[in-house]
Amino acid sequence: MSALTLFGLFAVIAMFACYVFENRNSWFILGFALAWVLGSLYGFLQGAWPFALVEAIWAMVALRRWWLVRGQTSRPETQQLNLGTFHAPRSKVRA
Repeated sequence: MSALTLFGLFAVIAMFACYVFENRNSWFILGFALAWVLGSLYGFLQGAWPFALVEAIWAMVALRRWWLVRGQTSRPETQQLNLGTFHAPRSKVRA
């Protein structure tokens, strides 16, 4: 196994571990974003630049998520973040 392959394996394992624990602390969300950066770097180093660009975009998404959650005291899964998602209006059905 080459050093580049080991680096990519480390990036993916770090990404997975931080994803699993991100509900425990907002620092795991930051770790998740940094792991995406490592994955992007791996993609550029191996020559798969489209993969690397997508990884870099996901790193920015995760970093934004950490930025929004970092100052909150409770756990991230209990937070209602307005990230611009669409919610269909409730129908007004009368009984």
